Amino acid sequence: MSNELPITFACWDYDRVQPLIDGTVRPAGIDLRVLVSEPPHHFFRMLHFGEFEASEMSMSWYTRTLFRDPRPFQAIPAFPSRMFRHSAIYVNTGAGIKKPSDLKGKRVGCPEYQMTAAVWVKGILQDLYEVPIDSVTYHTGGLEEPGRREVPMDLPENIVVEPIGDDRTLSQMLEAGEIDAMYGPEPSSYRRSSKVVRLWEDYPAIERQYASETGIFPIMHVVVIREDVLRTHPWVAREMLNALDQAKDIAQARLFEIGAVMTMLPWLPDNAAEVQAVFGTEDWWPHGIEPNRKAIDTFLRYSYEQGLCPRLVHADELFFPTTLRTSKK
Repeated sequence: MSNELPITFACWDYDRVQPLIDGTVRPAGIDLRVLVSEPPHHFFRMLHFGEFEASEMSMSWYTRTLFRDPRPFQAIPAFPSRMFRHSAIYVNTGAGIKKPSDLKGKRVGCPEYQMTAAVWVKGILQDLYEVPIDSVTYHTGGLEEPGRREVPMDLPENIVVEPIGDDRTLSQMLEAGEIDAMYGPEPSSYRRSSKVVRLWEDYPAIERQYASETGIFPIMHVVVIREDVLRTHPWVAREMLNALDQAKDIAQARLFEIGAVMTMLPWLPDNAAEVQAVFGTEDWWPHGIEPNRKAIDTFLRYSYEQGLCPRLVHADELFFPTTLRTSKK
């Protein structure tokens, strides 16, 4: 009988997690089972039911749990998902929105006001494009399926968030002009209708410029471990972080294979080299707090400014104490 601790880790099958899924990397002392699940399904199951010992989790949802008593879980500084978000702003062509400042006074949809992607979009628009958080009205609900409801929030009075109801979707409303813009995942109406376009159709160039100027690669998701597991087995945090680090390094190295490329992208090694040049570092997807402190602090400031946290959270508060030092052994 194995003396290893059984741990179920719920996560999407990203390339940087694949070595854990196929067993190439095994965390020391842990009998790891990776439950492959598409976000945000496992976020919800972990947040509301604590179904897994460890899980990928929305950065925004996790940050808000710091104010729950008792605290349900703690994070380790491993980031399964990052994504630039200039591409996540869609507009109706009849709304007269040609540049970011045109968003002021408009009706903006987002599946959830508190979702991580929307937090980044709202923060970037306020910081860099003079679109204040409270200069639009937010309309929340299902993107493609009706009935999505956001948990109640105690927001400042100047921030207006209105649910769209259980019989409509944001994608439909954007196409029909019932909302003027949307922050979030790509709506199906963008593909099928000429009435829906991105605010920045040349978003790769805009996002590369943002990365070069700020050094920020926005963090979407973090890894959390249940508090009861950490209380009994605090070493799990460190071993999970070490394993996720090894898996990520393997995935990153595979991007540069030139004998036989690992994906169907023919110029993948050149694309990877370009990303290195933009960030000025070989490791553009680092784990640990220090190489990510600017991105983390920026996100936490956005969360506070948008009324999602009652106070400004310090980056170190997010992570289990044994993982505060560098993520490498």
